[in-house]
Amino acid sequence: MTRGIDVTVAAIIERAGKFLMVEERAGPNLVLNQPAGHLEQGESLLAAVTREALEETGHRFEPEHLVGFYLWHSKDAGTTYLRVAFCGAVEPSADVAALDDGIVALHWFSRAQLARRVHELRSPMVLRCIDDYLAGRRYPLDCLVYLDPRSPEFIERAFG
Repeated sequence: MTRGIDVTVAAIIERAGKFLMVEERAGPNLVLNQPAGHLEQGESLLAAVTREALEETGHRFEPEHLVGFYLWHSKDAGTTYLRVAFCGAVEPSADVAALDDGIVALHWFSRAQLARRVHELRSPMVLRCIDDYLAGRRYPLDCLVYLDPRSPEFIERAFG
C-alpha cells in the first residue's frame, strides 16, 4: 500500500562549479542529497526550502528561481515524491547551533564527482535537478502562488 504523495523541496546551491550537498542518514545508509526536506502543513514552498536549507546546512538560502518539478516513485518506501527544486544564493548563518538530526557532513561536489558517486545519491532526482540547473532551466518564482487561508487577500477573494 502506498502512503500517497510526499511534497519535498530542494535547494540547488552552486559555487564555482561545485554543488553544496548534505551527507545524511537514510535508515541504515549514508546518502548524498541537496539540502532538502518535506513541506510542512501551512507552509509555502519558498518558506519550506529556505527553512530546510538553514536546518540542514546552517546557511541562509535565498531562492532566486524555480528549476523544476520532479515526480518519482520509490518502490522501497512505497511513496511517490513530488520534489520542487529551487536555485539561489547562500550565506552562512551564525544563528544555527546544530544541524538537523541525521546530517553527518556538508560537501561541495562537482557534477562529475557526483556522477562517480551515483550509487550514494538519495534518489535519481538529485542528479536530474543538477542537470536541469546546468542546462539553464530557470522559471520565475512568481509562477508559484501560495494561498494562505489566514491572509486578508485570500479571505477577500474567497468570500468577497
